Amino acid sequence: MRNPIAAVILAAGKGTRMKSDTHKVLHPIAGRPMLLHLMASVDALDPAKKVVIVGDKAEQIEAALAGSADLAVQEPQLGTGHAVQQAEDALAGFDGDVLILYGDVPFVSDATMRKMIDRLHADDDPAVVVLTFFTGYPHHYGRVIGGEGDQIAKMVEYKDATNAERACQNCNSGLMAVRSRDLFALLTRVTDDNAAKEYYLVDIVNLALGDGRRCVSVQADELEVQGINSRGELADAERWWQTERRTAAMADGASLTAPETVWFAWDTVLGRDVLVEPNVFFGPGVTVADGVKIRANCHIEGATIGTGCEVGPFARLRPGTVLGEKAKIGNFVETKKAVLGKGAKANHLTYLGDATVGAGANIGAGTITCNYDGYFKYRTEIGENAFIGSNSALIAPVTIGRDAIVAAGSAVSRDVAAGDLRMVRAEQLVKPGWADRFHDTMRKKKAGK
Repeated sequence: MRNPIAAVILAAGKGTRMKSDTHKVLHPIAGRPMLLHLMASVDALDPAKKVVIVGDKAEQIEAALAGSADLAVQEPQLGTGHAVQQAEDALAGFDGDVLILYGDVPFVSDATMRKMIDRLHADDDPAVVVLTFFTGYPHHYGRVIGGEGDQIAKMVEYKDATNAERACQNCNSGLMAVRSRDLFALLTRVTDDNAAKEYYLVDIVNLALGDGRRCVSVQADELEVQGINSRGELADAERWWQTERRTAAMADGASLTAPETVWFAWDTVLGRDVLVEPNVFFGPGVTVADGVKIRANCHIEGATIGTGCEVGPFARLRPGTVLGEKAKIGNFVETKKAVLGKGAKANHLTYLGDATVGAGANIGAGTITCNYDGYFKYRTEIGENAFIGSNSALIAPVTIGRDAIVAAGSAVSRDVAAGDLRMVRAEQLVKPGWADRFHDTMRKKKAGK
């Protein structure tokens, strides 16, 4: 039987390099705050407790978590060891394994976390497991000085390292796994006797080693433990995530004709044999069924696209859009809270907002649903096989019946019964020769005659 797991996530830093009014860990990657990427991996372990250490802009993190984790405040902020100590009250009575994570290190997988926990319970009974990585550019990372195998001989922060220790390329990610009964006992012994005058979390490793206990490392890929501290690093993380997601999409049976130009959200779902042409952006909440063609330069968010549909080019599908099987949305068409039935189509230059379009209906070019009166939104209902002529304005709330026809250029403000024709146009007035006389008069005026 596995021990219960608690996760302590550090997110108290000010994130000054972001230069933002938004907390650093709430900046999005693929449309999702980086903290919530991490929390999703944590949740895959079914933890008994989650504690997020907060400080600056704590109210923003509290709102983003929406009660899904306990909060502990670090004030003042005296280092990583001091930060973890703030979780002690929230974990009172907890007897299990503690994962120490960082809100600005969002890509650590649940598999890696599980690997750390498993190593903690290996036969050699280590006191602390540290997640480490090798890099050719160690910069200012803390160093993990190795012993035999995966054993750790010493850990040291960059500021306190000797030149020989800085030459080591095995770096500390900051992530650890440790039993709760060991963690807080060790933390009480940590001091600020170092160059930064902070309480370092890494010192629990050195203290445990001094007690004659074993501490070990688990290796991770450098990209998995990349920290995000600036706008540039955020862009790098987005680029890495998108590259991984594009590769996965193609491996799962979608065709991306120019992969580097397609942008996914964290929850985008693509079926088999989906074609995605260049410059397509998926916002959150998009599900695409099998055999869909998404033409170039489309922006899609919050939409469900059925089997065999075709979208674009230059289409925008907004939240609440649902396309039935083989429906078609063409160039320069925008939809919002619009449900199109099987085989319905709007091929050109159309806005469908707060609308239901029946199966087989045809929406002509230039049609708009006038859904807003300045105060409230209203729905338009279009029946099966209805035909809406080009340049029509459907003034909601209005219902167009099954098989009805709305003549081109109509402004329809009353319901149209099934099978009826509705034509709403002003009477045409013809004045023979008027235009010729007008042009002649204006040319003479312009010539000064």
